Amino acid sequence: MANRQERCNQCGRILVVPPEVHVFECAVCHGITQIRPTTGSWTPSYNPFHHIKIAGRFRGFVNTMMTSSVHSNYGTNNFGYYPQPQSLNPSYHAHGSKRALLCGIRYHGKSYRLKGSVNDVKCMNYFLIKEFGFPTDSILMLTDDREESNPLRIPTKYNIQMGLRWLIENSQSGDSVVFHFSGHGTQEMNMYGDEIDGFDEAICPVDYEEQGKILDDEINATIVRPLPRGAKLHAIIDACHSGTALDLAFVCNMNREGNYTWEDHRCLRTNKGTSGGLAISISACEDGQTSVDTSALSGNEVTGALTYSFIQTVQHEPGLSYGRLLNAMRSTIRGTKTGIVQLNGPIASLLNRLLGPNLRQEPQLSSSEMFDVYTKRFAL
Repeated sequence: MANRQERCNQCGRILVVPPEVHVFECAVCHGITQIRPTTGSWTPSYNPFHHIKIAGRFRGFVNTMMTSSVHSNYGTNNFGYYPQPQSLNPSYHAHGSKRALLCGIRYHGKSYRLKGSVNDVKCMNYFLIKEFGFPTDSILMLTDDREESNPLRIPTKYNIQMGLRWLIENSQSGDSVVFHFSGHGTQEMNMYGDEIDGFDEAICPVDYEEQGKILDDEINATIVRPLPRGAKLHAIIDACHSGTALDLAFVCNMNREGNYTWEDHRCLRTNKGTSGGLAISISACEDGQTSVDTSALSGNEVTGALTYSFIQTVQHEPGLSYGRLLNAMRSTIRGTKTGIVQLNGPIASLLNRLLGPNLRQEPQLSSSEMFDVYTKRFAL
């Protein structure tokens, strides 16, 4: 019998499963789905994960099914079935060994709108081209800039998902890919025991209120696990609660004196590794912290604190190590005086009271493998 397509009851994605499987777990959201036979009577069998599926409905968001078709083959690992990369929009083309996906979201018209996210993407685009030789046509920019008229370049959930697939598609040894996100991040309660702190991290597309957020599990499954040997991925995530936004296996726990240890976030239930490549994430803050949108660093333009400090540090210290990069960014942000955090409404005044005269967010470094952060040189 041929493989069949079934919808995950938890997130709505279409998965391809073998004919003999009647209870399966989605590897993206970990939801458990039990399939009712098409003929004969049916009594639900005992499912040890049933309580997990019920609890998972309280995640607070709804994922929609992907509109493109699923490949006829299916992918499995030791923790479930997941959708294969889908056919990309014809306007997405990979160019050369260096590619980047840059997403900046201001959330126009919302009470939680940001001011610096689109600026972040424009700065990152210029930085990648000027400092690291990324070809202009190998950078895909998704923004809700009012001047953006192409619907395929708006950072909706679907467009970000497709952009992530474009970023990693056909990657090979020697490739360097970059994912930069500047926007809102949040946390969702984890029901499946694969997060040390009990929460999944998520990024918020421009349409997340209607279409849902993108969980760290999905980002990991899309751009981390397929990364081939000899390829490298850098993610720069300028968002709240972004410390483990890629769900990587190791987190660099560094104190203010620069001493560090690698914290192991691996889980027997979930594969957080790559297919041999190296994935590194530089994020705005710890999972439990918030990041800010401020003019205190640049003096004129509003930017994300992480994006600005990252670009400035790398430009001013060519050939620096990852350890030096992390320490310098933290020092820049820690020492910045700011009177007004550039947010709108009562949240701004509340954050000012909480933050005091300084920005209080600690950029984080995580990786798919451990290394000496003071000898390994940063390079894109």
